[in-house]
Amino acid sequence: MQKRFALKLVAAVAFAATALSPALAQDKIKLASIVELSGAGASSGTQFNNGFQMAVKEINAAGGILGKQIEVTTNDTTTQPGVALALTKKAIDQDVFAIFGPVFSGSINVSMKESQKAEIPNFTGGEAANITMQGNPYIFRTSFTQATAMPKAANYIKSTKIKSVVIMYVNNDFGKGGLEMMKKALAGSAVKVVGEISTDSGQVDFSAPVIKAKQSNADAMFMYVNEDESARALKEMRKQGWTKPIIGETTLTGQKVIDLAGDAANGAVGHVGLTADAPIPALLNYKVKYARAYGAETDHNGIKGYTGVYILKAAIEKVGKLDRKAVAAALHGIKIDAAKNPGVLMNVGFDNNGDLDRESFLVEVKNGKQVVVAVLPPLNAANVNVKMGQKSAPVKK
Repeated sequence: MQKRFALKLVAAVAFAATALSPALAQDKIKLASIVELSGAGASSGTQFNNGFQMAVKEINAAGGILGKQIEVTTNDTTTQPGVALALTKKAIDQDVFAIFGPVFSGSINVSMKESQKAEIPNFTGGEAANITMQGNPYIFRTSFTQATAMPKAANYIKSTKIKSVVIMYVNNDFGKGGLEMMKKALAGSAVKVVGEISTDSGQVDFSAPVIKAKQSNADAMFMYVNEDESARALKEMRKQGWTKPIIGETTLTGQKVIDLAGDAANGAVGHVGLTADAPIPALLNYKVKYARAYGAETDHNGIKGYTGVYILKAAIEKVGKLDRKAVAAALHGIKIDAAKNPGVLMNVGFDNNGDLDRESFLVEVKNGKQVVVAVLPPLNAANVNVKMGQKSAPVKK
């Protein structure tokens, strides 16, 4: 009788522990990749997912996290916010430990409300400034926020002889956020914004926008559209004889854009938070591994997915247990040393909003390749010499 009672008690305690903390009871760590594998965001989402999957394989081969293997479900949002929302709800029902994606800002702005309710850490490559301005303690960005990136791009423009710019942007959360942040960064300077040209996500024909840009008589173009559209716009600008500077951010100078645009990409200048062509051994090694795994060049999205998994790993190991709430809390204010956590590739820290801080790069496309012309220090090290012996001010052209 007593033995039977004791067995029932043990079973009841075990059941209660599982009910209270299902993540702790799992033999594996469940992660969901919810990304754009088709539609207008296919280039970005596929790269992000490739990097994510590569990191998972490496970590599992090395013994996992806290001795547990990672189990992944991969989902295609088709670049539709409504689909992203439904897939996030599904991942929550599957009791995943963390969600990676979506990449597009419009989708993550919708889906992250559900992961927040479920108290599940959610990593995104989206760059719209408002993503991390909503008080969501479970959202973490593996890219720079526009509030950080645009001032760096603006500083480059202000360091040149450019006195006026026309801004071409994509009419969605990503593009409109970038437009406003760039205007804010240039406000009060000698550089005037003389035109704003709205384009659509997935737009094919850029002849009319380019005509408008030429009619603005601006000294330079600041282009802020998606990767595929950047390539089409660059080709149209060269076709119409545009010879003035073309400046942008990460989506202008990525390898995917360069491959699609061909010679039309040469001369484009951009501030990028990540590039596999940076003079940093860990990034160069990652570039080789990615090419071997997928038979293609990586871009910034691949690095975002890859480093995101290693960032999560570092936070879990810091907490020492599979506790989603504790891991999310630990990520706020965390500083991760790349020497001790090689998979993060570069020293990185997160602020209380879930935005990261690390070095970034100024690049120019030359002969079909990104060439790093300056390494810019983290925001909290503005006066420190950077790796190429340059100060934080961008290179003049």
